[in-house]
Amino acid sequence: MTETQGPAHKKDMTRRRVVFAGGAAIVAAGIGAGVVAGASADEVTSSGSGKKSAAGKGEECYRLTSETTEGPYYIDADKIRKDITEDKEGIPMTLRLKVIDSDTCKPVSRAAVDIWHCDALGVYSGYESMSSGGPGGGGTPPSGAPTDAPTGTPPSGGPGGGGGGHSEPTDDERYLRGTQLTDKHGYVEFKTIFPGWYQGRCVHIHTKVHVGGKMTDAGYEGGRTCHTGQFFFAESAVLDSAKIAPYSTSTTTRTTLTEDTIYDQSGVTGGLMKLSYRKKHMARGVVGSITMGVDPDETHDGTDL
Repeated sequence: MTETQGPAHKKDMTRRRVVFAGGAAIVAAGIGAGVVAGASADEVTSSGSGKKSAAGKGEECYRLTSETTEGPYYIDADKIRKDITEDKEGIPMTLRLKVIDSDTCKPVSRAAVDIWHCDALGVYSGYESMSSGGPGGGGTPPSGAPTDAPTGTPPSGGPGGGGGGHSEPTDDERYLRGTQLTDKHGYVEFKTIFPGWYQGRCVHIHTKVHVGGKMTDAGYEGGRTCHTGQFFFAESAVLDSAKIAPYSTSTTTRTTLTEDTIYDQSGVTGGLMKLSYRKKHMARGVVGSITMGVDPDETHDGTDL
């Protein structure tokens, strides 16, 4: 889709085509925000609060999840697949997502969920030549550990930022991008890596939720985008990741969560994920999860913000 201005609601989404490469996994996802001590001193988890559904069945229901900009680096028609890692190095991450109707609290099934994010050194697939250092991240990564010093306002048109409009892809790489269909309980699961950072933005993952389309021989077609958002990471987890290679080789000044101009500081409603990992063994993997409350009847393609 292109970044054109228009009404925020009731727009038809551009026809979408995706290549079918695998089925969606069925996994129960945790829900929450903020980081607290876990069951042991070595385990870090996050927690959050929700409200019980009107049906009284213990379903946690959150308010409408915050809409954010699509950013310039979205590529439509990615593969339907669970594992989006390809050959990228980084901390293994399992991303567990649930989509619910924010009004009824009921799961939204057969929704197409897109995610995309940069690699451990801040490079986006499809746009390697536009990333710092040139194609592939610029060869040998710089040395030195990052700090938590904020960088202020993101540069206009920067990766995943709030300005600059959509940019056309510069290469055929598609790592760390993928799409899955939610199951009857509203769940999808992705296998990826913990994202890195780049100038002007805190660590984040982009997402879109599409509804009203259908699977055909050509892939998922039709429908509309009912949610465009970003997932965010607690500062303590990002600082833990910065001790581990290849993240530790980056000298890019990092923007903190509180200084980011896209995150609205509202916790889980704003996209702050629940994270779980062993603090002393983060390199072995992280589980991130969140429930997205969406309005399936609306259209939010992220280009009108």
